Amino acid sequence: MHTDHLYIRVADRIEQMIAEKVWKTGDRLPSVRMLSKEQGVSLSTAFQAYYLLEGKGMIESRPKSGYYVRIDPALAPDAPAAGKPIVLEHTSSNEEIVTSVYKDFDIGEAVNLSLAAPPPELLPVAKLNKSVVHALRSHKSHCIGYEQIQGNLDLRKQIARMAFNWGGQITPDDIVVTSGCMEALVLCLKAVTKPGDTVAIESPTYFGIFQAIQSLGLKIVEAPTDPTNGVIVDQLEAILDVHDVKVCLFVPNFNNPLGSCMPDDQKKRLVELLTRRQIILIEDDIYGELYFGKHRPRTCKSYDREGIVLQCSSLSKSLAPGYRVGWAIPGPRYLAEVNRLKLIHSVTSATLPQVAMAHFLENGRYEYHLKAMRKALHTQSLRYRQAIQEYFPAGTRMTCPEGGMVLWIELDPHIDAFHLHNEALRRQVSVAPGQMFSVHTQYRHYIRVSYSRLWDAQAEEGIRVLGALVNEMS
Repeated sequence: MHTDHLYIRVADRIEQMIAEKVWKTGDRLPSVRMLSKEQGVSLSTAFQAYYLLEGKGMIESRPKSGYYVRIDPALAPDAPAAGKPIVLEHTSSNEEIVTSVYKDFDIGEAVNLSLAAPPPELLPVAKLNKSVVHALRSHKSHCIGYEQIQGNLDLRKQIARMAFNWGGQITPDDIVVTSGCMEALVLCLKAVTKPGDTVAIESPTYFGIFQAIQSLGLKIVEAPTDPTNGVIVDQLEAILDVHDVKVCLFVPNFNNPLGSCMPDDQKKRLVELLTRRQIILIEDDIYGELYFGKHRPRTCKSYDREGIVLQCSSLSKSLAPGYRVGWAIPGPRYLAEVNRLKLIHSVTSATLPQVAMAHFLENGRYEYHLKAMRKALHTQSLRYRQAIQEYFPAGTRMTCPEGGMVLWIELDPHIDAFHLHNEALRRQVSVAPGQMFSVHTQYRHYIRVSYSRLWDAQAEEGIRVLGALVNEMS
């Protein structure tokens, strides 16, 4: 094995021994010199292994004393309970809560733990700028003219190449470029429904999804979702027996706000179930590239054999939120209709971002960027989880996502999350209350914390303030 990777193997062994309780929280680890001798590696490799584990928050360095185990995965809090959609009486509507939390994405000096978007520090800003300049100089109309209705061909070629990582066999002609993932979802919904139809969604799920569904005059039924494994297929099947569901709209890979990821075999089972019943699945895969493991989770689209899955995604979470470059892969059955609706809705997407993104995807080492971003997000997720365990009351339940950028936290049932949000904001901390993620404003004692914000002293202070408020309210 290449020596550049040897330290990762050493770190993995230590991490496994911590998981198996060979070393427990507070135990002193071998010195760098001893680790070097035991593992037969150089002092530099041994130090790099410890540095990697320290970055993950699993061990800590104590001056003149050495390295110690800092976190014991076995002591991690339980995951929150699976969603059980019910209608609750409430004093504030979902729209009022969302408007209150997201009056403006820029909340000044406050510690923003409510926004699930990558910070500029994790993005290749300089290379993106170069791609924009290249687009302006090289494009035949200097990006002033209209693009093709279906989207820039070079960009569609790059997206088609990326599809190999999803387990898909996609051509540029299968792709419709959109202004972000939300436009892709809306176009697909319009293509396969008429007002009055029923759409099944996860519970909880991103508020923008059910707001878009409601705006189209569609009915909603919420499907129970496991915080780790996503939609519970058996319970979904029971719902389909009772409700005349026309479409399902799910986020199988790293759902927001749960961070859940459906195992690939369950995705296959889901597609088979919906194929038998001829129910359309709109798959939102916007977080699919942000996995922490060794392999990208597959998409439901990759199991589709009869054209019932319409896949949507974007570069907003992985590369450039403000460029608003997304896409839909509706399949042959619905491609013409999605294109027609796009022409009516927006004529075409902005030229400059498309040309710039096509250039970056071809020349900007996108996969190299993603590897660094995944590593940073994984490390941050561990830091945030550890701080929540330290500052929040005992008994707090929390997810342990394997990708994405959010944590779903279950608090004492007496706590109102929207009230917690308001009190935290007065102390310059913003957090997303659970009521935002349900049609009927349930999940009132849940919050979503984003770990996309870089971990630093200010972030830790924000978690400490939030934990102090939760302790007061418990």
